[in-house]
Amino acid sequence: MKQFLIYISKIIVVVILIAIALDGLFTASFFRAKNRGKVEAVFNSTAQKYDVVILGSSRANNHFVAQMFEDKGIKAFNYGMSGGHLFEASLMLKLMIERKYEMKNVILEADLNLASEEPSDGIASDFLPFIHNSTIIKEHFKTRKNFDDIYYIPFYRYVKYENVIGFREAFLSAINKRTNALDNLGYYPLQKHKNGNMKNNIVNLNPIPRNKYYEEIKSICKANNINFIAVMTPMCENVVGMNYFEKVKKAYPEIHNYENVVVEDKYFASCGHMTDAGSKLFTAKILNVFFRK
Repeated sequence: MKQFLIYISKIIVVVILIAIALDGLFTASFFRAKNRGKVEAVFNSTAQKYDVVILGSSRANNHFVAQMFEDKGIKAFNYGMSGGHLFEASLMLKLMIERKYEMKNVILEADLNLASEEPSDGIASDFLPFIHNSTIIKEHFKTRKNFDDIYYIPFYRYVKYENVIGFREAFLSAINKRTNALDNLGYYPLQKHKNGNMKNNIVNLNPIPRNKYYEEIKSICKANNINFIAVMTPMCENVVGMNYFEKVKKAYPEIHNYENVVVEDKYFASCGHMTDAGSKLFTAKILNVFFRK
């Protein structure tokens, strides 16, 4: 029995050592990535200067044409993340501040994402390779119920979120293989598609009063003398429950409602996402209202 226990103990030790080694190798690979995703680009960057930084979900990523800002002499980048929630937008802004970014304005897409304080697992996991190397990331995740497993068990986070930060992504990061995430100054244009979903029902969606991560973003901007611009962006004509935007305006009077700036379905790739043509109309309105010289 004693020999058996010794044998099992050795196996456990070997497994732990392998997990620690793999954890170190995978993490090191993400430190090489500067051209893959927006999280890696910010984490592995040095201080940047922007007139405008855009944050939010896909409704930011697909709706704000950063080049149109640049064409007017306004240095901008779209850091919207498709699938992301305010949890990730707040953490992204915190990382930028940690990296000594200088930003004059932050535009936050704040509408549908106000209904949740939960992270988006697919996007939040992009930050996890760096959790042992950033107090900001560690503290941001600390309230999550699986924090101890992610933080203290070596290699666990890479196994749990293998589809996002597993072997394939670690390998491609190690060779710094480029993606299109940073093309077009972070803006991702969409085209009209015959199979686009042009119906949506948001009747049961309600904004959370004083959403924790919205309030964090607002407070960070105030503390760093950054002009904070929160906006609601357009949806197609066939949405059921459009009074959601009225609920947002009631709960957050400072958020500018531009939901109806673009209304025709021909300008939408899907009900919640405009085509490139629609996004240009929308961005032109934002520029005219907030950045007219």
